[in-house]
Amino acid sequence: MTATHTVTNQVPPLVDHDVADYPALLEALHREGAGHAIEELHAVGRLAGSAQAQEWGDLAEAHPPILRTHDRFGHRVDEVVYDPSYHRLMETAVSLGLHGAPWQDPRPNPHLTRAARSSVWGVTDAGHGCPISMTYAVVPALRANPELAAEYEPLLCSLDYDPSQQAPSGKRGLIAGMSMTEKQGGSDVRANRTEAVPQADGSYRITGHKWFTSAPMSDLLLVLAQAPGGLSCFFLPRILPDGTRNAMTIQRLKDKLGNHSNASGEVEYDNAVAWLVGDEGRGVPTIIEMVNMTRLDCTIGSAVGMRGGVQPAAHPATPRWAFGAPVVDPPLMRIGRADVAIEAEASTTVAMWLAALTDRAVAGDEQATDLRRISLAVSKYFVCKRGPIHAAEALECLGGNGYVEESRMPRLYREAPLMSVWEGSGNVAALDTLRAMARQPHTLQALLDELDSAAGADAHLDAAVIRLKDSFTDLESMQHRARAIVEDMALALQGSLLVKHGHPAVADAFTRSRLGGEWGSVFGTLPTGVDTAAIIERACPKVGA
Repeated sequence: MTATHTVTNQVPPLVDHDVADYPALLEALHREGAGHAIEELHAVGRLAGSAQAQEWGDLAEAHPPILRTHDRFGHRVDEVVYDPSYHRLMETAVSLGLHGAPWQDPRPNPHLTRAARSSVWGVTDAGHGCPISMTYAVVPALRANPELAAEYEPLLCSLDYDPSQQAPSGKRGLIAGMSMTEKQGGSDVRANRTEAVPQADGSYRITGHKWFTSAPMSDLLLVLAQAPGGLSCFFLPRILPDGTRNAMTIQRLKDKLGNHSNASGEVEYDNAVAWLVGDEGRGVPTIIEMVNMTRLDCTIGSAVGMRGGVQPAAHPATPRWAFGAPVVDPPLMRIGRADVAIEAEASTTVAMWLAALTDRAVAGDEQATDLRRISLAVSKYFVCKRGPIHAAEALECLGGNGYVEESRMPRLYREAPLMSVWEGSGNVAALDTLRAMARQPHTLQALLDELDSAAGADAHLDAAVIRLKDSFTDLESMQHRARAIVEDMALALQGSLLVKHGHPAVADAFTRSRLGGEWGSVFGTLPTGVDTAAIIERACPKVGA
């Protein structure tokens, strides 16, 4: 081989490292009294950073699921065939308790520790996280029907992954999905036309077409349909208790921008059997319990994507050279890397804070419930909106190498918009925040109290909170300004958390840039005097440590 094929000036693959060795994650666990979970988190981090786990993610992405509508004899089977690597990812995620397990975990901080483990394992593959998240989120919604919850919740929380096709009650563990969206409705689920007809035995018969059903191969789905009393929520098993297939057909799988390893499809119900969850006419309030939990996972998922972009860009091994010097040395290069690292750390910090709030809310803390209600909507909007532009900047840090599939950065870039679309796109999340402020004004007061708890610690934060409060006085223009208001709320929340709990260099750079106006319209425009070395060091993967 001639010397022209000698490869130099390349950063080696980021592999066999501990993904959990990220300060903002570990600090959050210590801060919330969950230090007992750190050793286990590092074990998850080493597995997630291993060559084997990364290969599972690569194979699941490269070999998307295939819909098999009929068997060779012509019988309708409606099965989705996955690459074996997908099942390895699912098996691991379930064994780690990333699905419904926190709802029956007696240990302290179950939702926070689950969020931290999800944040670490999530770097392997985003697609399988969808059914895992749905299974996590279905439990509180299913509790609106105590009989169904008593029978199926233990299986939704089981640490056994069982992909076999049989009646739910006969399986070792269950996976759940959601079936809400229809062609004529979109985000307006009240426009759904799927019908639910009550039966003498207490069940319902569901007929209709769902344009988008998440994880249609799940053991059970929560379905919205119009009952005599209005839009209602239903429990629909794919296999009926007697072992026969329910009257549910998968018409096609979606050809999506990203999330390739996950099956999403159009589903037809033709007199399918289902059972009511909650009261008739209360479908949206019932399923909103599920939506709130998946919004938390959207925020976590966007933060995972940001860290997944930052760490290869900050990889310190074998520095690349340009213009006669290592690319990490010139101030402009360092500022760009520091800026994306700040965004990732701020997003991770608020995501873990929301998970800790969830623990307190589930335990009955009303103040935490109010604060979580509005903070989830605010953070879901903003953190997920920042994902795509962050992925683009992180990709650019690797130049042309970041544009090729082998770098995994294109996969990250394709995945980034999903979290903003999922469970309410930008406008829906922004308007939901305004709805919470109008219908539950105490939720806004809870957020303002949280911001005021950091008063006096940072002049830029103090000024931002004053501006935010002033923005609520003009009620007539609130709808027009919804996005701007929610963005300001999100930035103030992130800034307050960093000022109170974060690294001084990160907090200073965040408040000066995001709140103090010393920032441009793109990444890499931080003010002078920022401690970029400390910021980048926190983001650097600890390879070989």
